[in-house]
Amino acid sequence: AENSNTTRHAAEFWMIEPEMAFTTHEESLDIQEAYVKHLIKSVLENQRYALETLERDIDLLEKYVNEPFKRVTYDDAIELLQKEEANNDYDHIEWGDDFGSPHETFVSNYYGVPTFIINYPKAIKAFYMKPHPTREDVVICADLIAPEGYGEIIGGSERATDYDYLVEKVKEFGLSEEEYSWYLDLRKFGSVPHSGFGLGLERVVTFITGNQHIREAIPFPRMLGRIRP
Repeated sequence: AENSNTTRHAAEFWMIEPEMAFTTHEESLDIQEAYVKHLIKSVLENQRYALETLERDIDLLEKYVNEPFKRVTYDDAIELLQKEEANNDYDHIEWGDDFGSPHETFVSNYYGVPTFIINYPKAIKAFYMKPHPTREDVVICADLIAPEGYGEIIGGSERATDYDYLVEKVKEFGLSEEEYSWYLDLRKFGSVPHSGFGLGLERVVTFITGNQHIREAIPFPRMLGRIRP
């Protein structure tokens, strides 16, 4: 596990990971938004009493279901953060930096709904993401940031399908071609345009229920420094 001792990280967690053939990134974003809205709506319809017991702000959840999620580019998010940093308590950020929790919280709270940040710099994203067709410095990807300080709940991208490009990226990232030969062969012998994403189950449960720590969303949480319950 990464060394992140925060209320949003666990050493072990569940991930929902769809991979969708013949699906563009824009179509994937539509699916992600519909999926999260369906989850929230289902809890509102079937477990409303539990949300009331937890004193969750139900009006906010209904807002997330009824209003469209925001989509903002990484470029615009950086510009917004730099513009507003004098009046807010987060570290200065430059283009090419990854977002910290305070940056994610500000951006999503600024728009007031779950927010997709799209087209990150390729240097801070995984090697298998498809390069942008008109820009060499970014890839076709997105993180979905939940408001109220709950942070990233989905990360996804359109996947690269060009074999030579992937071989080059494996080398660039210092990875072993032999260890990734099975993955490269999937493209070497033919592939199709496809996209995918990973949804952090416990983070979504924490977000919907309004809990303040991810361990409250796991029966037997494994945290840094603790393997056994």
